[in-house]
Amino acid sequence: MVSVLQNVAIDCADAYGLARFWSEVLGHPVHPEDGPGDPETAVMLPAGQLLYFHQVPEPKTTKNRVHLCLRPETTREEEVERLLNLGATLVDDRREPDGAGWAVLADPEGNEFCVLRSASDRAAMSSCDSPAQRPAAPQ
Repeated sequence: MVSVLQNVAIDCADAYGLARFWSEVLGHPVHPEDGPGDPETAVMLPAGQLLYFHQVPEPKTTKNRVHLCLRPETTREEEVERLLNLGATLVDDRREPDGAGWAVLADPEGNEFCVLRSASDRAAMSSCDSPAQRPAAPQ
């Protein structure tokens, strides 16, 4: 027997506000029964799981132990710019001059997440290099 992932729960100060941010990031709707001021709000994901936002009184104080990694449909650079315009902040830039790496951002409440290279970024990088020049794939 195994367990099935039902949701990913995120503690926050403004459940509905943070759910709306992540709804924009992921392009999936906030649960239709949720609204401003609700202490619990969910973003509905296509496979049936939820990003579940739960209002708590204490603020975030340390680095996340679990975080989301996003692979954009556009380029990594375009997605980082879009997310910054939505209200994310750049926490750590791990992008390399050769196109490898990722960007660490934080949502409006300080929860870190990563933006990885897109499929097109990865394809462009591998088509520019000969197999002998290409770095080993990360594990």
